[in-house]
Amino acid sequence: MYTEDDYLMLSGIQHFYFCKRQWALIHIEQSWLENSHTVEGQILHEKTDNPFIKESRKEIFLSRSVPVSSAILGLSGIIDTIEFRKDEEGIRIPGKTGIWKPTIVEYKKGKQKKDDRDIIQLAAQTMCLEEKLNIKIETSDMFYFKTRQRKTVSIDESIRKEVLEMSQKMHEMYNQQYTPKAEFFKNCKECSLYELCMPRITKKRKSVENYLYNIEE
Repeated sequence: MYTEDDYLMLSGIQHFYFCKRQWALIHIEQSWLENSHTVEGQILHEKTDNPFIKESRKEIFLSRSVPVSSAILGLSGIIDTIEFRKDEEGIRIPGKTGIWKPTIVEYKKGKQKKDDRDIIQLAAQTMCLEEKLNIKIETSDMFYFKTRQRKTVSIDESIRKEVLEMSQKMHEMYNQQYTPKAEFFKNCKECSLYELCMPRITKKRKSVENYLYNIEE
């Protein structure tokens, strides 16, 4: 169990999955640069991140920008949107009559990724919300702006275990204040921290030093 002083940013688990160096640069070294992808994402999230926008119908209501945290994971953050539907398997909500079942709806600017970084973040959000509401949540949803598709994701035990293990590694690296060395991949240039990370240069630093050493010899 972690205390509030130990909590790390929930959104960081996606960075950690994608690139541990990127995560360390942002969350340990406090480095950040905007690019077209981050700006576009902010614009698309304007509505979902506005807690004053409320939507409700007879059998459904939405809550936006909901703060959550987990003492088990040691993470805290904001959930874009929680969709509550009337369902006998749900919970009671203050100020609302009836029983309501929550479903997280996480919004992403692009399309579904080939890896599981979005799913890992969604699962971490789900686990945090479960602690907040004291309820078991079997599925959560992802909405991709580029394809206009909403995908339901099963939050099974294997993904929960992966989230738990990843959050533990995040805390270990943070406590050690350790930033991994750069690795260059084909999608590095899409990263907003490419100019700070300089993976092509830092990865080859050792070989360059060896080359200069051999010339001097």
